[in-house]
Amino acid sequence: MTRHSMRLISTVIGVSLTLGLVGCDYWPPALQAEIEQLRAEAQTLAIEKTQLQAQVIDLSKTKQELQGQVDELSRINREKTGIITGLQNHLDAARARALKAKAPKTPLHKTPAKPTVKAAAKPASKNTAKASVNKKPAPIR
Repeated sequence: MTRHSMRLISTVIGVSLTLGLVGCDYWPPALQAEIEQLRAEAQTLAIEKTQLQAQVIDLSKTKQELQGQVDELSRINREKTGIITGLQNHLDAARARALKAKAPKTPLHKTPAKPTVKAAAKPASKNTAKASVNKKPAPIR
């Protein structure tokens, strides 16, 4: 029996090795369904990845366009700020010239004002008398 059992064991091992090397084409239906589901998911994910990459490219282009617009608006803003500053300086200079033009021109040599004797000798009129009567006395401290 030992020879017979040794022969049986060697045959089983040989068949097992042969099947192991050749491979088995039998896939259970549940395993096949799972494999198909995974393939479908992988395909769906590949499509989504492609769509997301396209969106990233579109967003990058939009970002570049908007950055260009921001740069252009910043440049225009600087130009307008320079123009406004120049106009404010021009306005200040024009105001200064206007104030100089409005100021009464004084002669180079001032003559001292002569006190008039008539003004001091004039009696107080009725209006000035009323004004002095209406004045309030200084508060007491």
